[in-house]
Amino acid sequence: MNYTQINEDDRRQMLEAIGVQRIDDLFRDIPAEYRVNGLLEVPAPLSEPELLADLTRLAMANRTVDCSRCFLGCGAYDHFIPTVVDALAAQSGFVTAYTPYQAEASQGTLQTFYEFQTMICELTGMDVANASLYEVGTALVEAAFMARSATRRPDIVLAQAVNPDCERVLRTYMAEEPGEIRIAAENTGRVNPMTLADLVNDKTAAIVVQSPNIFGQIEPLADLARLAQGSGALLIVATDPLSAGVLKRPGDL
Repeated sequence: MNYTQINEDDRRQMLEAIGVQRIDDLFRDIPAEYRVNGLLEVPAPLSEPELLADLTRLAMANRTVDCSRCFLGCGAYDHFIPTVVDALAAQSGFVTAYTPYQAEASQGTLQTFYEFQTMICELTGMDVANASLYEVGTALVEAAFMARSATRRPDIVLAQAVNPDCERVLRTYMAEEPGEIRIAAENTGRVNPMTLADLVNDKTAAIVVQSPNIFGQIEPLADLARLAQGSGALLIVATDPLSAGVLKRPGDL
């Protein structure tokens, strides 16, 4: 490979084309005290093996959740995703689907929806499942608005241990809606049905809880279901489907 050296004549021609006399003129807008004169105070260059070894040394100084107990909470904990998931998700029938609105071009999407909804029903113990929402916040809002329509009531009672992001999304959607959101405060890490009962009345459309909640506590769903049904309201539960592997399903409670 040939490298062409830039000589003084080349520099002169380039400077003339730019319209300046010296290279320093290119930096005249920068005050002199902020310009670097001489070499930068940086370490000498490293070879690639030396650089990788140094980065590895620095990385080993970190303590991650892979080598320590994680108490971050709020859903920030270890999740195991089997390798087969990536293999299934990469099948051409799934990734090449164009749109869910044209049946002849979206069999992959429809098949994914069907499999997902079937497994969610099995995991949660519910009769039906939907697959057209984005995440738990918007799903909670849709459930709350469906409860308001079904009961013809305006208010929502929300357990304090529900993820605060979900609360903010719900408040955003209900900002211009009739009715109010009442928060069931707690000081033990999970909702007290007796405290929550004081907030439920004939205007309550739904009681909203999360289990496991933001603190990792298991809410008394059976008691809350009886409270909701006894008052003519509905119970909405935000849950992690993985928890159904060890806990009784929300639909059974």
